[in-house]
Amino acid sequence: MEKLPATETEAAAELETLASEIARHNRLYHTDDAPEISDAEYDALMRRNAAIEAAFPDLVRADSPSKLVGSAPAGHLAKVRHAQAMMSLDNAFSDDEVVEFVLRVRRFLKLGEDDRVALTAEPKIDGLSCSLRYENRKLVLAATRGDGQVGENVTPNVLTISDIPTELPADAPDVFEVRGEVYMAKDDFLALNARLLAEAEEAGKEARQFANPRNAAAGSLRQKDAAVTAARPLRFLAHGWGEASAVPGTTQYEVMKTIERWGFPLHPLFIECVQVEPALAQYRRIEKQRADLPFDIDGVVYKVDRLDWQARLGSVGRAPRWAIAHKFPAERAQTTLNAIDIQVGRTGKLTPVARLEPVTVGGVTVTNATLHNADEIARLGVRPGDRVVLQRAGDVIPQIVENLTRDDAREAYIFPTHCPICQSEATREEGEVDYRCTGGLICPAQRHERLRHFVSRGALDIEGLGDKTIAEFLELGWIAEPADIFRLAAHRDELLGREGWKDKSVDNLLAAIEAKRAPDAVRLLFGLGIRHVGSVTARDLLKRYSTLPAIQALADEVIALRGAMTPNEGEEASKFQTRLDKAIAEHIGVENVGAAVGHALADFFHEPHNRAVWDDLLAEVSPPPFVVEARDSEVSGQTIVFTGSLETLSRDEAKAQAESLGARVAGSVSAKTDLVVAGPGAGSKLKKAAELGIRVIDEAQWAEIVGSAR
Repeated sequence: MEKLPATETEAAAELETLASEIARHNRLYHTDDAPEISDAEYDALMRRNAAIEAAFPDLVRADSPSKLVGSAPAGHLAKVRHAQAMMSLDNAFSDDEVVEFVLRVRRFLKLGEDDRVALTAEPKIDGLSCSLRYENRKLVLAATRGDGQVGENVTPNVLTISDIPTELPADAPDVFEVRGEVYMAKDDFLALNARLLAEAEEAGKEARQFANPRNAAAGSLRQKDAAVTAARPLRFLAHGWGEASAVPGTTQYEVMKTIERWGFPLHPLFIECVQVEPALAQYRRIEKQRADLPFDIDGVVYKVDRLDWQARLGSVGRAPRWAIAHKFPAERAQTTLNAIDIQVGRTGKLTPVARLEPVTVGGVTVTNATLHNADEIARLGVRPGDRVVLQRAGDVIPQIVENLTRDDAREAYIFPTHCPICQSEATREEGEVDYRCTGGLICPAQRHERLRHFVSRGALDIEGLGDKTIAEFLELGWIAEPADIFRLAAHRDELLGREGWKDKSVDNLLAAIEAKRAPDAVRLLFGLGIRHVGSVTARDLLKRYSTLPAIQALADEVIALRGAMTPNEGEEASKFQTRLDKAIAEHIGVENVGAAVGHALADFFHEPHNRAVWDDLLAEVSPPPFVVEARDSEVSGQTIVFTGSLETLSRDEAKAQAESLGARVAGSVSAKTDLVVAGPGAGSKLKKAAELGIRVIDEAQWAEIVGSAR
């Protein structure tokens, strides 16, 4: 395992980065049907997050990926709340981890040596999770998983899938939710892409091509028009159930076979295993048949068979304790590396991409693979012309895992130190692996993506400024930075003369832009795409600092702090960095906002061209101060630190209470702290509060303050 952060400051900063990164990949996978990383890479991010949370339990965030399932549903379909949450599964990557899963079950249930833990085993199909609700034996609602609590209503679309019965037999319960995966077979996926390509060529348009069967199934099911879904070859496999007025059986296997009798397809390889060894043997059988199966799978799911044991085991976080997914290792092949291209992303990240001699891996022809970063290239020692081993991890994005010709006399590949697009310097922060272009909005590669992010739904949400429109305006030279968007009215007459633009569409666009002249400060700050400043962090910062000029002042203070602090005589660089990071985090004084955010703000405002963009934008818009609605209390306007174990409420609830009283919550005690609420086990923070003469109260006294607030 990778080395864990050494300090709370480092851990908090990495957890913040992981929360933002994983949320982005959740949105790309579950909402946009456009994943950018493999399942294996995603799993590695989740394991890293879990490891840090285990080492620093007090730093678990409210938006922690360990608490979340999937992603928020998209906006074009009606939302529906699940009667019973649709949970995710924890993963195992080896036989030993599966054995440990069974041992955990035994320990939790305090089973005797003679008690056998029977399991069911079934292929883990790579589709879109769907819940089918039957009332009085008639299908009344179909919903996607969404974020596990709220999904999308896809009932009209599901009614077009022939595998799904519209009625249950007379002996079925009055209320029963069947859950499973909507999927597309491999052959049907290839035929669909071919048909879409032919139709686009006939119409003279750009063809929509799905990346893989899972994306095709998700995109087809989540259509606004059910007629489009009906024309797509979707299938369904059941794997469980949700709310039920009565459960027709006492074991997982018995209930699933009843669901099969009702007319729902189960996979033929779904079996009952008396204990863990037969379950692992079934995993081997399924793995051997994987390539020949008509649909994509990425592992095998084991579930504790007895339902009374499932009920006792319950769930932890986002996953049940009674089930686990045993993932397959990635499939591999050999090929030749023809070239290494450098791509520049929205945040300026330089990502090396391997251009390969075409090779088939797991039935898919692969021509490109990710090389991740400069360190990975150095580790592999790859250069154009090398013979390499390719892996499709999680069956999504291929990666190179081995270089078969690294020992010849050719020179090593030199990673560029300048952006290949704008030639700005490419640098990487201390302790980071990624090089990033410092050009920001002056870099054409970043400009389009940053502007698209600026007007996106989570940021300013300007209706009518889509991807193609931004590209059009960029090409015309009408926009280059966010402030230019608010000057588009000067191009009204020119725009009317362009194809596809009429009076109404132009006026609607300009009106949508004008409506954002006084934007929400959180959305504006998030929309600027400053590294480490996601929507949650932007909100946390503005709860404390209220206005955007105050955020700029904070950045200037961090710049000054970085310039003023110097290493002590003989102090190691790593220890100085830790001391500096701690000082920056304390200066910011916002819980869950660490030094990484402070450095990112300082780096942004250190660049003159970024200051010019910022000043230009604030000359066009006037975001009002961020206001937290709060009750009057004796702690309004104060900074509070909670430390130790809280016995009657969670840390998140305590933070919410403080904010509702108009107080700010910080993660560390400093001279800016007004009040410390200490529970059992309070340590260094309580000691520091005493040294600084800060008022300290216990949980009962805090409850009195909350109760007396107006």
